[in-house]
Amino acid sequence: MKKTLRDIDVNGKKVIVRCDFNVPLDEAGHITDDTRIVGAMPTVEYLMNHGAAVILLSHLGRPKGEANPKYSLKPVADALTKRLGTEVWFKSVASVVDEEVKREAASLKAGAIMLLENTRFRKEETANDAEFSKELASLADIFVNDAFGSAHRAHASTAGIASYIPAVSGFLIEKEVKFLGGALDDPARPFVAILGGAKVADKIKVIENLLAKADTLLIGGGMTYTFLKSKGYEIGKSILDADSVDLAVSLLKKAEEKGVELLLPVDVKAGRDFDNDTESAYYDSDAIPADWMAMDIGPKTEALFADKIRAAGTILWNGPMGVFEMPNFAAGTRAVAEAMAEAKGTSIIGGGDSAAAVEQFGLADRMSHVSTGGGASLEFIEGKTLPGIAVLEDKS
Repeated sequence: MKKTLRDIDVNGKKVIVRCDFNVPLDEAGHITDDTRIVGAMPTVEYLMNHGAAVILLSHLGRPKGEANPKYSLKPVADALTKRLGTEVWFKSVASVVDEEVKREAASLKAGAIMLLENTRFRKEETANDAEFSKELASLADIFVNDAFGSAHRAHASTAGIASYIPAVSGFLIEKEVKFLGGALDDPARPFVAILGGAKVADKIKVIENLLAKADTLLIGGGMTYTFLKSKGYEIGKSILDADSVDLAVSLLKKAEEKGVELLLPVDVKAGRDFDNDTESAYYDSDAIPADWMAMDIGPKTEALFADKIRAAGTILWNGPMGVFEMPNFAAGTRAVAEAMAEAKGTSIIGGGDSAAAVEQFGLADRMSHVSTGGGASLEFIEGKTLPGIAVLEDKS
């Protein structure tokens, strides 16, 4: 177990917090989704209310180690000022830290807050450069990592900084570890895992790890058709990870050996072309026409998967069931989301497209937990050590 804010005294201390403010912006530079800002609020407000002077860090986009106004955190500073009802000091500086920033940090009073410019304006950030890490650490007494979405990256502001000042987790990382870790280490059973995504190879480690922990594994999305192909079925023009057909065979065998119920779609919704308005029809999974492509699970599969989900004690979902961005092929993903919303068990969305889907369907607030980290949650589910969490102090 890692230490959190509750385990340290922050009163009168300067606390530097790595947040995930990698928010989407429109062409005018306006934030179009502030979910990640909202997610940081419990940690930020706790620090401000407990006598800490707060210095916030984040990246935004991929400026590739150069100052680029397009990726400035100024819109985030404005949004924070509005949300917190207090001025958030911000200066856009290419070096992230300059003499004025250092003076402001040194004079920052208890309960006050400042935000540094995009850490990725410095190439030293992604290189986890020791001098940049030390420069950031010099601004504060304590480091708090609350950026789960970046915790799988060993960068200066997520990991390196912890070499120089005490480091603990914020409440968002605490929540992520509680839900994702709980699902993997001590789930209420039956434990049902749902996996989508295009390539089997991309999810091989996830599938293998879940085969050691889950009672039932539901497969949907693009990887479905590689599994169906491995069973000798005609999949038409459906997406195929041709290099992973043998891998799919071995995974099906491994599931059988371990006594894990691995369910593939029994029917699909297919279209003539990859287009929302294409001619479409439902087919059993072993009867997809040679010149059609499957783009969603069908109604029989929706019912099958929903029954498993509703009966589960723990449900973990990563990856949509079809091309949910196209309204005519979103029904399968919606059906899974609705079943999870209705389930009595713990429902966990593993970030990425699944999180986007439940937000799109207006069901996010009916889930036990929606992870903020796509890549990070995937690596966590794989069983990998996340550098941004590993560096935090352990509870005694």
